Amino acid sequence: MEREKLTENESVVRLDNLKKSFEINGEDVQILDGINLDIKKNEFIVLFGAGQCGKTTLLKMIAGLEDITDGEIYINNKKAVGFNEDVGMVYQTTALFPWLTVMGNVEFGPKHRGVSKPERRKKAQHYIDLVGLKGFEKHFPVQLSGGMQQRVGIARAYANDPKIILMDEPFGHLDAQTRYLMEEDVEKIWAKEKRTVIFVTNNIEEALYLADRIIILTECPAKVMKEYKIDLPRPRSMVSEEFLQLREEISRLVDVRESEVK
Repeated sequence: MEREKLTENESVVRLDNLKKSFEINGEDVQILDGINLDIKKNEFIVLFGAGQCGKTTLLKMIAGLEDITDGEIYINNKKAVGFNEDVGMVYQTTALFPWLTVMGNVEFGPKHRGVSKPERRKKAQHYIDLVGLKGFEKHFPVQLSGGMQQRVGIARAYANDPKIILMDEPFGHLDAQTRYLMEEDVEKIWAKEKRTVIFVTNNIEEALYLADRIIILTECPAKVMKEYKIDLPRPRSMVSEEFLQLREEISRLVDVRESEVK
């Protein structure tokens, strides 16, 4: 199916008064309370806030993996109903198929969609090379480090050719050095491949390094507290005066403890 082409200023994702409640111990507990958000083509959006403020739930709703209690989601100017092929997802835990090789995992989506073997192998190889895993095509997930597994997850998401990629704290379980390298790689891949990315993190420096806009969410029931448009040049220096000033401002706003800052 041919996908619609959007201009740079058109909305790829629009959230209108989005609400979500769960029934817990017989009572309705509200998680999201009227989220309004307009995301443009090729924007890198970071959702930032308290650990349990509904960010993952919001991503699942955009992906069509969680029902909407109230409000609406529009993807590519169409009301979202269920799973959408224009959305790809990278999880905190890689969720790779352990019985498939790196190549098998990356080409899984195109294969499932009926893409011919030569075409899907070419596409998969492109993204394997892009994430720095050339030479590891025949390795299984158990043979890879945590950072390498996340690279496979990113390549797999891109290989499906989605317009929107959702990333749910993908580097949360990695050590500090690997996390920093992965942040650099994601920024480079995004700059080269250009997709709309919605990225969840609790790390201020990660948010500032990656985002075009940072959306600050309140604690549950979550609302948009504030938006920051990040105009710092790329690639960004985490020790520049402007970067450090923004980090301090956001830290004060959300009252993040020093131990939560990388």
